[in-house]
Amino acid sequence: MKRLMDIVLSFAALVMLSPVLIMAALAVALESGTPVVFRQKRVGRGGREFEMLKFRSMVKNAAALGSYQTATDDPRVTRVGRVLRRTSIDELPQLLNVLQGDMSIVGPRPDVPAQRSLYTEQDWALRCSVRPGITGLAQALLRSAATPEQRLELDLRYARERNLVLDLRILWWTLGRLTGRGAN
Repeated sequence: MKRLMDIVLSFAALVMLSPVLIMAALAVALESGTPVVFRQKRVGRGGREFEMLKFRSMVKNAAALGSYQTATDDPRVTRVGRVLRRTSIDELPQLLNVLQGDMSIVGPRPDVPAQRSLYTEQDWALRCSVRPGITGLAQALLRSAATPEQRLELDLRYARERNLVLDLRILWWTLGRLTGRGAN
């Protein structure tokens, strides 16, 4: 059921948001050239690595200039990138990851392989028991204000308690955050 929902929602979103996707790609290309899509190795269900897609919001070769954690007012973020991040438009290419089966619409955000060390063996197994998502409990409740510890706990909570009703709540809360209504 969840996979069917992922396919239908991601396909519909890609079709409806295609003008936004095209404008975002053009804005990135005009400001800082190609590639317009950033690819990064992430860990998915079963601990399998995949390439997660995002619109590039930083200067080229940003990884060589700093850590994988982006700080507030990071000088590597472009002007267009700030807008894409603030509106979460930079995440929209992940709808393709959902169609490919690497991600889900709702689930814990996918970790980079280096984040494996933050988990115990048992917690890592739990974390990898679900597909990572475009939005999750931490993003819906706290957005980027979540500390790494809060994010980890909410990701594990989602993996333990996942169900269709929770997914629908997370989608509702996420839409509320994106439209400025908050998570309640």
